[in-house]
Amino acid sequence: MVVLATKLYVEGDARERALDSLRSLVANEIGELEVEFELGVRHDDFPSVTIEGEDATVARNALREEFGEIVPDLEPGETYVGTLETWDDDGFVLDAGQGEGVRIPTDELGLGPGSPEQLRERYGLVQHLPLRFVYGSADAGEDSEGEPSRLADAEQDRLYDWTRGDGRLNVNSATRAEVRATLNRAGHAQDYVTVERLGLLEQSVICTEDTDPPGLLASVGEYLPAELRCVVP
Repeated sequence: MVVLATKLYVEGDARERALDSLRSLVANEIGELEVEFELGVRHDDFPSVTIEGEDATVARNALREEFGEIVPDLEPGETYVGTLETWDDDGFVLDAGQGEGVRIPTDELGLGPGSPEQLRERYGLVQHLPLRFVYGSADAGEDSEGEPSRLADAEQDRLYDWTRGDGRLNVNSATRAEVRATLNRAGHAQDYVTVERLGLLEQSVICTEDTDPPGLLASVGEYLPAELRCVVP
């Protein structure tokens, strides 16, 4: 079984649509392998995929590579994926499936000056966004003077790249298909390049050069029952 590092936190019909979307994503990754799979959702909203068949090991590795994996135990110095759960003046707290969240102190975010709330605004970080982090020895309880957890270098690079493009509108609580359909229905088919999947229910609308992300947010916000954050270059 592989527990995927992306959350399924919507309810009702939206939950069924999200499960259907996840089933399709998993099938796209491992559908050509000699395996059968079954989806489940844990009590903490992380989806699990049970895999059986000749190519089960290959299939599990493919899903780990695509989504990241929630594991039972975190090892200091290793890189994992957690979802952005909360934030306060002291930093971000990521949910990595351990019950207690993994705290990333403000000084360990590596995203430049500003409070965690200001950084969230600057980089368009919506709640539940999957983020890669390096687990610290201080969090493991091995040494109170040990290293704190920090955002992974690759994650810092990805977020900095967002601020160098033509602008983005980040969305949670919606599948990629739902976001694309909403943009098109609202008359914005020509205002974005693509919708990049960040997680199962977290998407990034990559704007065209002439599109103003705050203006796009104002136009489509009423149609999406979601958190929306702009990235303005």
